[in-house]
Amino acid sequence: MPNAKAKMTLGVNIDHIAVLREARKINDPDPLMALAICAQSGADQITIHLREDRRHIHDEDARRIIASSSLPVNLECAIDPAIIEIVCGLHPHRATLVPEKRQEVTTEGGLDVVGQFDAISLAINKLKEREIEVSLFIDPTREAIEYCERLGTQWVELHTGSYANVYAMLNSALPHSHHAIEALRLSRSELDDRLEQSYSDVVDAANYARSLGLKVAAGHGLNYQNVSPIVEIDTIEELNIGQSIIARSVFTGLSQAIKDMKTLCQR
Repeated sequence: MPNAKAKMTLGVNIDHIAVLREARKINDPDPLMALAICAQSGADQITIHLREDRRHIHDEDARRIIASSSLPVNLECAIDPAIIEIVCGLHPHRATLVPEKRQEVTTEGGLDVVGQFDAISLAINKLKEREIEVSLFIDPTREAIEYCERLGTQWVELHTGSYANVYAMLNSALPHSHHAIEALRLSRSELDDRLEQSYSDVVDAANYARSLGLKVAAGHGLNYQNVSPIVEIDTIEELNIGQSIIARSVFTGLSQAIKDMKTLCQR
């Protein structure tokens, strides 16, 4: 009898609850209130991003969430030494090191594990000294994965933005959206080829990382329409999804939005 496929776990990123709060610079909604709902609705992990510019999650949010969550907390952060010191003090279950640019709307790509090797290594060593599990958010390339192995991280999280963007170009229902406008410049066959290539890159990277003994997560731009093919990649064991879940929760409630995504994550 064949072995059942490994379970796909879901980390729910609750940053966008704080984004909504910061739109009015008040104390409502409080991201802390999402913790029990996430746990009761089948989430396996809470993910938050403590950015250097504190545009959504604040230090006190991170402290309260880590102290109160019944689920493991994955804290995304930059490699800046001052931020790493804060993360060491907060002591989350995992720290995921990500690139940051002040002008970006959201994280635009993976870490430069080649050019920033020494700085990343220093951050990893400090986190490991505090017994904090470490993941690196990277583009899905073999070179990046090889450098991650050299750096001694336990996890890699593959940036799925290229796959998600091409998927949106092929399926956008909004005629004035960025993806729809860009798609007008390309033929359907060119878009199909791009989607196939971007998906193949994720598959190859996941398989290669697992072959080197790394645990593999994925995230960025994943939603209810495009997630199923990613779920079918056996060597990916965790997805971290935020914006699409929080967006759906406006209409369905947070609990149902998480349950809907969990259903799609079943293998």
